Amino acid sequence: MIAPSKKLIIWFGLTIVPCAILAGLLPHASLPAFGIMGLFAAVICVDALSARKVLSDVDVSLPELVRASAGREIKVPLTISDERERGLHLRLGIDFPQHVTPKHPLLDVDLHKGVKSSLVNWAASSNRTGRHKLDAVYLETLSPMGFWMTRAKRSASSLVCVFPNLLKEKDGLASLFLRTSLGQHTQRQIGKGRDFDQLRDYVPGDPYGDIHWKATAKRGRPITKVFQIERTQEVYVVVDTSRLSARALSHFLPPDRIEAAKLDENEPDPSESTIMERFVAASLVMGLATQRMGDMFGLITYSDKVDSFVRARSGKVQFDACRDALYTLEPRIVTPDFAELFTFIGSNLRRRALLLFLTNLDDSILSDDFVKQMNVVSQRHLMVVNTPKMPGVHPLFSSSKAETVDDVFKGMAGHMLWERTRQLQKELSAKGVSYYELDNEKMCAQLVTQYLKIKQRQLI
Repeated sequence: MIAPSKKLIIWFGLTIVPCAILAGLLPHASLPAFGIMGLFAAVICVDALSARKVLSDVDVSLPELVRASAGREIKVPLTISDERERGLHLRLGIDFPQHVTPKHPLLDVDLHKGVKSSLVNWAASSNRTGRHKLDAVYLETLSPMGFWMTRAKRSASSLVCVFPNLLKEKDGLASLFLRTSLGQHTQRQIGKGRDFDQLRDYVPGDPYGDIHWKATAKRGRPITKVFQIERTQEVYVVVDTSRLSARALSHFLPPDRIEAAKLDENEPDPSESTIMERFVAASLVMGLATQRMGDMFGLITYSDKVDSFVRARSGKVQFDACRDALYTLEPRIVTPDFAELFTFIGSNLRRRALLLFLTNLDDSILSDDFVKQMNVVSQRHLMVVNTPKMPGVHPLFSSSKAETVDDVFKGMAGHMLWERTRQLQKELSAKGVSYYELDNEKMCAQLVTQYLKIKQRQLI
């Protein structure tokens, strides 16, 4: 495809227009004027024909996979090759997806003469995690005489994978993640552990509950069981991907924080982001924390069915598997099926594990269903339910004085929701399940703190 260049327009105005005026005003000069116009037309036709072959030997390739973090610069490498090794000036364009913003809409590149292949990086950014596909690269350059812009399209199949940016979340847990392997770090453990280690002869003072009666009868003397502290435990994060997680992040932020987030270019727009993105970041930070503490980390996501299940293991490969399962998560507008979820957990998790639920139970019907269905799992595993804290949910008259009628109604609505939440907390606590409300901006730190306290007290 070719298009007229600025040079063609200028030369058209300098030659064709004066010649046409001259031919119209002076009939005797029409012959030379038409000759000049014909010569000019022949020149631009020859240039147009040669322009079609300029980009035939130029190719652009992109890598199959580009990895990046949300809110940070993405470098998309482009390899440009010219078989004839000419010195060309190219203008490149890529149809970036909606949630990937290039630093420059077009990229000008100068290919050096005698160089067959060149590498350039196209800077972009994205605040939205997920997979973004790049389908094609568009090229433009001047024809040999410069009267035409010749354009071409090169197909591409590149995937930009934008992962959650965990640097900010890890800043709040610096004491955990900055701990190096040098030196000894003691951590107080409460309790003696329940992992069986060995048998030994009874020593006065040993509790009767630790006596191994079968070994005592066999050996003819009292034998005591010795336990060790649990070192490798299973921790699962159970992420709700149903409509309960599809709410915009702005529902969980106070007005002043929403305005501040809109002014910060490095933060996603709260009205366009969902609470699901916070769940994903918190889950990945939990994966890093369990890896740091020597435990095994697993993942369960669910909506109206169990969407994904990654069995608890340890190591970098396991973290990558969980990250790949998380960063493409999108909330689905469906109602969660808690009966299927707890049936799946009961049949697949045989070993006692810590289950950290990330959901939102402010819907009274769904919260009642959650309490009703969890009995199978709560008796075998340690369950902790975490929901994002909503602004305005507090007892009546506990905040500043209401100034308008709307403030009064909002205060009453917040009080009713607060009462419902307290009732749910009591019902869960009666069945041995903990319930916490997490601040949006401190969700990762608070979730890891829960885990460390549970581990310290050996509740798993």
